[in-house]
Amino acid sequence: MSSLFGGKVALVTGGGSGIGRAVCQVLARDGARVVVADINVQGAQDTLSMLPNPGDHLALSMDVTNKDSVDSAIKAIMEKYQTPPSLLANCAGIMNSFPICEMEKNDFTDMINVNLTGTFLVSQAVVKSLLKQEGHGVVVNIASILGRTGLRNYSHYAASKGGVMALTKSMAGELAKKGVRVNCVLPGAIDTPLIKDKSSPEVLAYIALTALGRYGQPEEVAELVAFLLSEKSSFMVGSCVEITGGLGV
Repeated sequence: MSSLFGGKVALVTGGGSGIGRAVCQVLARDGARVVVADINVQGAQDTLSMLPNPGDHLALSMDVTNKDSVDSAIKAIMEKYQTPPSLLANCAGIMNSFPICEMEKNDFTDMINVNLTGTFLVSQAVVKSLLKQEGHGVVVNIASILGRTGLRNYSHYAASKGGVMALTKSMAGELAKKGVRVNCVLPGAIDTPLIKDKSSPEVLAYIALTALGRYGQPEEVAELVAFLLSEKSSFMVGSCVEITGGLGV
């Protein structure tokens, strides 16, 4: 097993599937003690069972939109490891499509609550627990290339991910001199359960616009997340890194 992360505690939200699950697997491979957090606790436990030395890791139920749920998870992490997570990958997210004129207010606010407010709540809880112990850490947020480009029928999703990008840059400037680096990644179309209809005309047209002409795999994004969480990226602060297969190139 690699010791890239040397036993550091890593919290991964949305770890029960998709990019989050792949991030958990890569971080565990590279020597981290991984906390798999997901609103679907069965999914989190399934991910845990896939990791080497499962006893070193922890599966937790977490609703990223609920501060009490987030705080309870941090408390459980402290009880198991006697230290807060020094690595955080905010992978929890939802995605669906609505034409702007057919979208209900709840459709919009639900998207913002999970993708943006959830990223804020978990980041705040982790950073506060780290700074209380004068520890150093790294945060990587999962945004989306749509936060930069937008996409018809995905205005609420694009808005939430554009917010994650702005949150990342603002947090990064505020926290860098306190010992916490913050960056984000901007995936394109990745083969995860979030894309429910992979044969839809919208999705096929989107894939056709990428230079590689295919979906990205969760593992490909996870390797980038691991790089940004590691000291290999020690001079990267407030970066929003595209991983799209060459969208529009």
